[in-house]
Amino acid sequence: MKYFLILFLLISTAVCADYTFVVPQKPGGGTSVWAEIIAKELEPFLGERIVIKHIPGARDIPGFNKFHNELRFDDKTVMVSHGGNGVSFLQENVDYDYRQYDSVGAMNLNIIAGKRKDANMDKPSFAAGSGMVPEAFAMTMLICGPNKSIDEYISCFKDNVIWVKGMSSAERRLAFKRNELTGTRENPAAYKKHVETDSNAELWFHHGILQADGSHADDPNYPGYQFEILFEQKYGVKPSGEMYDAYKLVKSFRDGLQKALWVNKGNPNTKKLRSALTALSQNPESVANIQKKVGSYDWVIGESGNAHRDTLMTLITESSLQTLVKFNTYALGLASVKKQL
Repeated sequence: MKYFLILFLLISTAVCADYTFVVPQKPGGGTSVWAEIIAKELEPFLGERIVIKHIPGARDIPGFNKFHNELRFDDKTVMVSHGGNGVSFLQENVDYDYRQYDSVGAMNLNIIAGKRKDANMDKPSFAAGSGMVPEAFAMTMLICGPNKSIDEYISCFKDNVIWVKGMSSAERRLAFKRNELTGTRENPAAYKKHVETDSNAELWFHHGILQADGSHADDPNYPGYQFEILFEQKYGVKPSGEMYDAYKLVKSFRDGLQKALWVNKGNPNTKKLRSALTALSQNPESVANIQKKVGSYDWVIGESGNAHRDTLMTLITESSLQTLVKFNTYALGLASVKKQL
């Protein structure tokens, strides 16, 4: 009798266990804030409590690696990945691999770059970081123009961009506010909080919204400021070539996977989680609460999320990876490796 009581208690505890959302950074980071917003709205539809578990570490890699190696085998653990994880997947030897998970859902987001009003953005100053790689590519092409080799773009970047290393997010935001940096970048929620409220700041450019065919569309929240639109306005031609191909790859992984929820393949709770997220995405009150803090962006849920990931994988080419690693190494000073993906 005692054995069956213990067994019953163990089963009951497992059934009633909270869901855990793993966030690969400290509390207060952009992904942490987003996860808290989504968890609060998702709980009523899920019918269970969600606990946020922060696992910070260098470039937000250790938390995702731990999910891959250990935590994903727990049926109530969900990984909250972000764009920096997507960049690291392309250019660093990480353990995690998006192809080994199922998508619960992803918010198809964008990154918005702001600038100080009246600043000369042909000579910008900007905080460095692995997550800022797409911004470095975009500003280099906007400054240096079309029809250049990767070596010419590297040289142009070094001649014109002040790339300030070693800043935390808080330090970067304060330096921008003090006009010590002329450019900055944020996810939509942080942009609304830190840049739109700054009377001396304005929009610089954004990267557009990833489409199902791998192209990018203008962001309806910030129309007319997509990189491709500004480039063609300035130079009279569309961006193209090896530099642009590498930019498309890295911005797509960074922005298309900027805020995504993953579970291990075969997780028995996948259907429940997807159903709850679908209900959230269709609830006017929940949508309004999220849009107030993030902006109006679409969800890709369930198999659509898997297809979203699979589209990103089609953008990977030998050439674009080589260009990405070369620019990272010689222009940005980032430790990058040429991977086989």
